[in-house]
Amino acid sequence: MAIKERIGLYPGTFDPITLGHTDIISRGAKLVDRLIIGVATNPSKTPMFSLDERREMVIRETQSIQKETGTAIDVQPFNSLLMHYAEEIGATCIIRGLRAVSDFEYEFQMTAMNYKLNPDIETVFLMADPALQSIASRLVKEIAIFNGKISDFVSPTVEQEVIAKIKA
Repeated sequence: MAIKERIGLYPGTFDPITLGHTDIISRGAKLVDRLIIGVATNPSKTPMFSLDERREMVIRETQSIQKETGTAIDVQPFNSLLMHYAEEIGATCIIRGLRAVSDFEYEFQMTAMNYKLNPDIETVFLMADPALQSIASRLVKEIAIFNGKISDFVSPTVEQEVIAKIKA
C-alpha cells in the first residue's frame, strides 16, 4: 500500500510577506512532503501589491526554505473558497499561524466551518515565534506609510519593495 503524499496548504494574502510568514512557512515545510503556498485574492482587502507581485515576492522569499528543508514548495494564486482550493490541490492539511488570542477566535470559527465542508482535511496551527508575534502585514504597511522602520518585520528586499511602492 502506497503512502499518500502529505500536501500542506498555507494560504494568505502576503501583502507583503513578513518574517512571521516565512517563520510559519519554514516550520510548516518540516511537517509535509509538499507545501503549497496559496496567495489569495481577498475581496475585503485592497492590496498594496498586485497578485503577480505578491506571488513573485513569496517565491523569492521561500527559495532558501525549500533548500534548507528539502520540501517541495509551490506558490500558486487562488481566488476560490479555501476548502474548494484545498480539495483541488489534494491538500491533506491547512497550515495556519497563530499570533494572539484574537487570531485564535477567528481561526476557531474558520476551522469549524472548514471541518463541516470537508472533515478529511485537517487544520494545523503553528504558534508564531514570540519575537515575531506582533507582525502583521497591515501594520507593516501602515508603519512604512508614515516613514517608520520596518526592517525588523520584513526582509531587506521586501522592505525596499514596500518603500518603492509607497513612493510610486
